Amino acid sequence: MGIFYLLTAIVSEVFGSSMLKLSTIAKSRLPVVGIIVGYIVSFYLLSLALITIPLSFGYAVWSGLGTALTAIVGVYLFKEKINKQTVIGIVLLVIGIILMRV
Repeated sequence: MGIFYLLTAIVSEVFGSSMLKLSTIAKSRLPVVGIIVGYIVSFYLLSLALITIPLSFGYAVWSGLGTALTAIVGVYLFKEKINKQTVIGIVLLVIGIILMRV
Protein backbone atom coordinates (compact mmCIF):
# COMPACT_ATOMS: atom_id res chain seq x y z
CA MET A 1 0.00 0.00 0.00
CA GLY A 2 2.95 2.30 0.66
CA ILE A 3 4.00 2.24 -3.00
CA PHE A 4 0.46 3.17 -4.05
CA TYR A 5 0.48 6.13 -1.64
CA LEU A 6 3.90 7.16 -2.90
CA LEU A 7 2.94 7.03 -6.57
CA THR A 8 -0.27 8.94 -5.90
CA ALA A 9 1.72 11.52 -3.93
CA ILE A 10 4.03 11.94 -6.92
CA VAL A 11 1.09 12.48 -9.28
CA SER A 12 -0.38 15.05 -6.87
CA GLU A 13 2.97 16.85 -6.61
CA VAL A 14 3.32 16.98 -10.40
CA PHE A 15 -0.23 18.34 -10.62
CA GLY A 16 0.54 21.04 -8.04
CA SER A 17 3.77 21.97 -9.80
CA SER A 18 1.98 22.16 -13.14
CA MET A 19 -0.59 24.46 -11.59
CA LEU A 20 2.30 26.74 -10.51
CA LYS A 21 3.20 27.24 -14.16
CA LEU A 22 -0.43 27.56 -15.20
CA SER A 23 -1.03 30.25 -12.57
CA THR A 24 1.52 32.48 -14.31
CA ILE A 25 -0.32 32.37 -17.64
CA ALA A 26 -3.97 31.97 -16.60
CA LYS A 27 -6.24 34.97 -16.20
CA SER A 28 -8.10 33.44 -13.26
CA ARG A 29 -6.80 32.50 -9.84
CA LEU A 30 -8.26 28.99 -10.07
CA PRO A 31 -4.83 27.35 -10.59
CA VAL A 32 -3.87 28.60 -7.11
CA VAL A 33 -6.53 26.27 -5.69
CA GLY A 34 -4.91 23.45 -7.69
CA ILE A 35 -1.52 24.30 -6.21
CA ILE A 36 -2.82 24.21 -2.66
CA VAL A 37 -4.86 21.03 -3.10
CA GLY A 38 -2.09 19.28 -5.08
CA TYR A 39 0.57 19.92 -2.48
CA ILE A 40 -1.63 19.19 0.55
CA VAL A 41 -2.71 15.85 -0.95
CA SER A 42 0.86 15.10 -1.99
CA PHE A 43 2.37 15.69 1.44
CA TYR A 44 -0.42 13.80 3.17
CA LEU A 45 0.01 10.76 0.90
CA LEU A 46 3.79 10.96 1.24
CA SER A 47 3.41 10.83 5.01
CA LEU A 48 1.21 7.73 4.68
CA ALA A 49 3.73 6.11 2.34
CA LEU A 50 6.56 6.72 4.80
CA ILE A 51 4.84 4.52 7.37
CA THR A 52 5.98 1.46 5.41
CA ILE A 53 8.71 2.85 3.14
CA PRO A 54 12.10 4.07 4.44
CA LEU A 55 12.42 7.86 4.50
CA SER A 56 15.56 7.98 2.35
CA PHE A 57 14.03 5.91 -0.44
CA GLY A 58 10.55 7.41 -0.24
CA TYR A 59 11.71 10.99 -0.36
CA ALA A 60 14.23 10.27 -3.13
CA VAL A 61 11.55 8.64 -5.28
CA TRP A 62 9.01 11.37 -4.52
CA SER A 63 11.35 14.24 -5.34
CA GLY A 64 13.24 12.53 -8.18
CA LEU A 65 10.29 11.16 -10.12
CA GLY A 66 8.33 14.31 -9.35
CA THR A 67 11.10 16.38 -10.90
CA ALA A 68 11.39 14.11 -13.94
CA LEU A 69 7.64 13.99 -14.56
CA THR A 70 7.28 17.75 -14.05
CA ALA A 71 9.97 18.29 -16.69
CA ILE A 72 8.09 16.00 -19.07
CA VAL A 73 4.82 17.84 -18.40
CA GLY A 74 6.62 21.13 -19.10
CA VAL A 75 7.78 19.86 -22.47
CA TYR A 76 4.44 18.44 -23.58
CA LEU A 77 1.91 20.84 -22.07
CA PHE A 78 3.83 24.11 -21.91
CA LYS A 79 6.09 23.56 -24.96
CA GLU A 80 9.25 24.12 -22.92
CA LYS A 81 12.53 23.21 -24.57
CA ILE A 82 14.45 20.16 -23.41
CA ASN A 83 18.17 19.76 -23.99
CA LYS A 84 20.72 17.00 -23.69
CA GLN A 85 21.72 17.99 -20.15
CA THR A 86 18.09 17.78 -18.99
CA VAL A 87 17.70 14.29 -20.44
CA ILE A 88 20.97 13.19 -18.83
CA GLY A 89 19.83 14.63 -15.50
CA ILE A 90 16.52 12.77 -15.65
CA VAL A 91 18.28 9.52 -16.55
CA LEU A 92 20.70 9.99 -13.63
CA LEU A 93 17.77 10.59 -11.26
CA VAL A 94 16.13 7.35 -12.34
CA ILE A 95 19.43 5.43 -12.08
CA GLY A 96 19.99 6.84 -8.59
CA ILE A 97 16.54 5.73 -7.46
CA ILE A 98 17.14 2.25 -8.87
CA LEU A 99 20.52 2.03 -7.13
CA MET A 100 18.97 3.00 -3.80
CA ARG A 101 16.56 0.09 -4.00
CA VAL A 102 19.06 -2.59 -5.07
